[in-house]
Amino acid sequence: MSVTSVAKKGFTLVELLIVIAILAVLAAAVVIVLNPAELLAQARDSQRVNDLDTVKNALSIYISQATTINLGACPAGGYCMVGTAGPFTTSATCATKTGTVTDGAATNWVDVDLNGIPGGSPIPYLPTDPSNNATYFYAYACSESPNYVFELNGRLESQKHRTKMTTDGGNKNTCATYTESTCFYELGTAAGLAL
Repeated sequence: MSVTSVAKKGFTLVELLIVIAILAVLAAAVVIVLNPAELLAQARDSQRVNDLDTVKNALSIYISQATTINLGACPAGGYCMVGTAGPFTTSATCATKTGTVTDGAATNWVDVDLNGIPGGSPIPYLPTDPSNNATYFYAYACSESPNYVFELNGRLESQKHRTKMTTDGGNKNTCATYTESTCFYELGTAAGLAL
């Protein structure tokens, strides 16, 4: 009678530890290369640029189509969604408003009645900054005289997008740390974006 030996096939503990170590090194390299914090900041900045452009287009449509134009109270210093460090040259602070309705109520951060456009408001609500805190917020200022002009401001945070704050044609383009009160992404119809 012959005895045959059966060899067991499988991984040893040392082999498993080597594979786990290699996977850990690869995972760490991927995290370092992709930098998820920067990717999230880029996504928020893309939303900020799109939000402000959407509001700018809605206000432009309002100015061109409304029968009676009222850009809001247009106070010195403008309105901010959140925050106390206002971006506008005439004041250090913005009047904080938290409303996001498009009905022109005085509590909205853009107090223009976009519903007064024939066919209704082109946007369902006023967007808010994805972070919406004292550093990252949206702001609005306007002037009805001599022409109906407005300015929208926001701050960008990602390495990829924040240089847009220095090249947007506005007057708040002095950016050493990219969070100072002289550094905002600006767009609108005001000359030199200098409200």
